[in-house]
Amino acid sequence: MQEGRYGAVSWLSWHRDSASTPLQPRLLRRSRAAATALQRRCYAAPGLGVAYAWRVANWFSRRRKRAELPRFSLRSSDQATTKVDLGDLTPNLPEFLGRAAYAQLTIFENLSRAIAIAPTTAVKVELGEAAELSLAKHRALCAEIERDGSDAASLMEPHTRAVDEFQRMTAGANWLEAVTTSYVTAGFLDEFFVLLAAGLAPEPRARITSILERTTGEPILVTVLQTAMADDPRLSSSLALWGRRLIGDAMLVARSALSFTANSKSDEANIEPVFTELIAAHTRRMDVLGLTA
Repeated sequence: MQEGRYGAVSWLSWHRDSASTPLQPRLLRRSRAAATALQRRCYAAPGLGVAYAWRVANWFSRRRKRAELPRFSLRSSDQATTKVDLGDLTPNLPEFLGRAAYAQLTIFENLSRAIAIAPTTAVKVELGEAAELSLAKHRALCAEIERDGSDAASLMEPHTRAVDEFQRMTAGANWLEAVTTSYVTAGFLDEFFVLLAAGLAPEPRARITSILERTTGEPILVTVLQTAMADDPRLSSSLALWGRRLIGDAMLVARSALSFTANSKSDEANIEPVFTELIAAHTRRMDVLGLTA
């Protein structure tokens, strides 16, 4: 390298500008030797401030400190783990039943819309079978409401706003998007309300969980969607995108059903792992369709 006016100054300037490039030991020795030479000549350098030249030389000659890397310790087998429990955020029984029953009614309504615009009679019949299963869940939950002498419609009414907004935003542009909405919503909300039922008294919890875990129309919807995508593979990308949008809106519906406490930090700590589990289940459902969640 060509020597500049002040001996090693130009080489050292190059070295400073290239500080981001790792130096081999040979180059590092050269930089220190050049710095020593500059220290010896800095007093004789015309026009170069002595103090400045000395500082520059010292900057290059000093040894760099090793960066301290973060150290991680493995979790020991006897370290306690916190069990996720959504039961602390479970609303009272009437509110729970009102929300769960209206959610099932909405799934039935979505499937009914898909039936109305489905292209063939065969598809309409298949979707009708899936819709009947959702309607059966809705009626069973209404029976639980009426068990204590309450009116099902009156109990659902205060909790319709979030679900109606969800339905408005996720109606879909065509019958396939409507079917996908029903598939994603039914799976996500059924699992969510099962987890949320953890905070109910044992006897009603057992009955309600049994209702929510009944046979669903999910296999029917999978067959309908897979058949449509096999006939037109271009549908896969658009339905995958639609599914990704749906899950965010479904999470908002689920959050609206939680009974939050005064400790928001603790609430969020309970919610996060539950929603992580629900999203993982959603990913598995999309995998069944061959779609990316």
